[in-house]
Parts: sequence; C-alpha cells; structure tokens
Amino acid sequence: MFSSVITPTPHVCLPSPRVIHPELRRTIRCSAASVSPRFDLKTYWTSLIKEIDQKLDEAIPVKYPEQIYESMRYSVLAKGAKRSPPVMCVAAYEIFGGNRLAAFPTACALEMVHAASLIHDDLPCMDDDPSRRGQPSNHTVFGVDMAILAGDALFPLGFRHIVSHTPKDLVPETRLLRVIAEIARAVGSTGMAAGQFLDLEGGPNAVDFVQEKKFGEMGQCSAVCGGLLAGASDDEIEHLRKYGRAVGVLYQMVDDIRDAGLKSEEKEESKGKGKSYVSVYGVEKAMEVAEDLRSQAKKELDRLEKYGDKVLPLYSFVDYAADRDFGFEELV
Repeated sequence: MFSSVITPTPHVCLPSPRVIHPELRRTIRCSAASVSPRFDLKTYWTSLIKEIDQKLDEAIPVKYPEQIYESMRYSVLAKGAKRSPPVMCVAAYEIFGGNRLAAFPTACALEMVHAASLIHDDLPCMDDDPSRRGQPSNHTVFGVDMAILAGDALFPLGFRHIVSHTPKDLVPETRLLRVIAEIARAVGSTGMAAGQFLDLEGGPNAVDFVQEKKFGEMGQCSAVCGGLLAGASDDEIEHLRKYGRAVGVLYQMVDDIRDAGLKSEEKEESKGKGKSYVSVYGVEKAMEVAEDLRSQAKKELDRLEKYGDKVLPLYSFVDYAADRDFGFEELV
C-alpha cells in the first residue's frame, strides 16, 4: 500500500534540523528496530501533504472580504506546515476504513482548526510570538484585528467543510456528528482554550495540564476523528485517544528540549510568553517524561495489532515525534 515512490513537490516542507548542544543529541533516541523497514514514513507523509495542500487551497478561495481570506490562506497554506493533524487523521482512518477520500474533508478541517489556534496563540495578548512556521506570525503581517477575524472564520469553516464535502455514501451522518462533537470538545473551554488560559494565568505547577490541553488535545482529536470516520469500536477509539494525546505532548516536549540546546541568539528569537515543561522541570526530567510518552503511545498501538501493517504509519509517527531523524531535512 505504501510502496510507490512519490517525488516531493517544491512546496513540501518538513522539519529542518536545529543546532543542538552535543549532550542533547541523545534526546529520546529510538532504536533502529523500532522503525519498521516495511514502512517509509517520508514517502507516506509527503504524498499526503501534496493532496492535503491541494484540497486546502481549493477549500479557501479568496473572496469578499478579501483581506480576511488572504489572512486565512497565509496561515493555513504556510510552506512550513507539516500537516501533522490531517496526516494523523488519514493514517488512523486507513487502519479501519477503505477509501481515504472519506477522511480528507475532516483532515482539512483539522488543519484549519489547528491553524486558527496557532494564529490566536501567537497574538500579543497570548504567547506573543513574532514568527510561526518559518515566516512572520499572522498578526505581524495582517494586524491583530485581521488575525483574530481569520482565526474566528477558520473554526466554523472547518465544520462546514466536513458537512459539505464528506462523501455521504462513504460516511454515515451519525459518524460525522461524532467527529464534529469531538473537534468542538478539543478546541473548546475544557480543551485547548483551557490550556491557553492556564498558560496565561496558571503557576508553574499548571504546566502538565497546559501541555496536555494545548498540545495533547490536537493529537488525540486527530487520531480519534480518523477512527470515528471509519467506524472504529469504542475501545479502539479510546486507544487512539490515549495514543494521540501522548504523541501530541511528546512532540512539543521534544521541541522544548531541542530549544534548550539552541544557540542563545536563536533561542531569543523563538522566545514567547508561553510556559514549557523544560523551563519548569529542566531538561533531564523532560527527557524522562518524553521517553515515557513514547512508550505509552506504542503500548496503545499494540492493542490494535490485529490490523497488522495498517498501524505502521502511527507507529512511525511516534518515533518521528521522539527523534526527528527520518531524513526529512532534504525536503526543505
């Protein structure tokens, strides 16, 4: 299923290497045996990015009011986007389902919601980050007012896209309702919004909750939506939920650890107001927790072993999140 060779298009952009102190190079290194030689994550990921980018471009045409749509497209179609939420959604769907076309509308909606959350997260009143995905943050280009409106517009557009573009002959409406409810829960007042609130108002002891809500919610929502679309059982959905939450937090944890090894001038450029696990507990503790998260994620996938090689993409995502050493740099 994944053996075909896909030639990456110029706009495909996956993680670039960072300058890291030698002692941090051991960051959550995964063994060679943990990445199956039967599966090529790079080919799988880049082929999906090509399809997702095309569908996102079609989903957000420029129309009146043009400035809002241009602001939306600026963030959603950013060349530095890795498309992790939509790729994880499609990968989870393909464990249980058939035609991946059924998953693409939800996958695109997840990327819209993710982009909206990043636009708002970067605002001066939130984390106050001047850059995102290798380019200036939305509000630094379009202004705070347009950035807020773009984020506000992307959330409902995502829901509308799911309802209007999902093939009705492939996904029953009852499943779509569960998907919409799952996304609404993830981004709402008890999900990502709660994480952002405590990132602003909570003390150092709130960092665990902040990590789970700001980063774990998007991961678990992406994996769960794929399973829901395909009709996975409740037990299988729960395994995907725990898996996605662990991978989402793991990815951010490793980012924070790698940031700790950046040269001082690079670190200063990437500094925002948000809390990180490393800043509270230190690098060594963060590395221990990251290793536990990697183990937890794989244990949840072990429960889906009856699906054989169909689970390999999700296994590979774990190792990518922990190690970032899959040769993607050449695509930048």
